[in-house]
Amino acid sequence: MNVLKRIIQLRTERGWSEYQLAEAAELPQSTISSWYRKDMLPSIGSLEKICRGLGITMSRFFDENDESVSLTSEQRRLLNGWERLTPRQRESMLFFLESL
Repeated sequence: MNVLKRIIQLRTERGWSEYQLAEAAELPQSTISSWYRKDMLPSIGSLEKICRGLGITMSRFFDENDESVSLTSEQRRLLNGWERLTPRQRESMLFFLESL
């Protein structure tokens, strides 16, 4: 798999510019641009930030046959909040959601 082409694919599917991806991933745009200019691969840490910004997992990033799901900023906030919950809090949250 060509990692740089995959980043472009996922970015353009969302209609994002390189700048918008950099903002979502909390990376400098110059970092992303340099990957393409120098034909360099991003570090694992940078790739994790890219995936987080895109609202996908690393697994989904590397699954070329999977149809990507775009998350809204609100959905991304919910998932980020979920990650900070303790197991007990998650259980309570699921109970609450199922009771709606």
